[in-house]
Amino acid sequence: HPRQHSLETQLSKFNLTEIEAMLESYTKVLFVRDPFQRLIATFMQGMGSSSSFSSFVQDVLDSGQHNASMAWKPLISLCQPCFIQYDYVVMFGFLRQELGLLLRRAGLSVDNLLPEFTDTQVRWTYSWLSEQMFRELSLQQKKQLSHFYRWDLAAFPFSSSFLSN
Repeated sequence: HPRQHSLETQLSKFNLTEIEAMLESYTKVLFVRDPFQRLIATFMQGMGSSSSFSSFVQDVLDSGQHNASMAWKPLISLCQPCFIQYDYVVMFGFLRQELGLLLRRAGLSVDNLLPEFTDTQVRWTYSWLSEQMFRELSLQQKKQLSHFYRWDLAAFPFSSSFLSN
């Protein structure tokens, strides 16, 4: 695309014609992660000021979707998958397999380009941690979180998410 070297990085800075031309000329890859695991990761990184996971979740719910931090905002509102036709959706937990496939399809050597990923090894840890954190929440918080992330849960195959039950 002619404006590929532009300093602008947000699509919203371009007009509709430019946006359509850019989206047609690029391979679009979307990286997604279970919303509940995103919340846990955000909490563990200390991005919230709450002392407990339950109070952190309450702060998230109280902030609402429009005032939500990018760290826990629903993916649907961040990446617009209903409007942008992504070529690939890569799930956290399967980065090595999915990126290997993506690189091979692009005709690149997987051996030299693919870094070591830990997402597959930490899947069982997140499973255990998710279970512990989920128990900390009230039934009302669980219902509200499921509602908060309802469109993410409908759009992406997070079948093992605690929020989809």
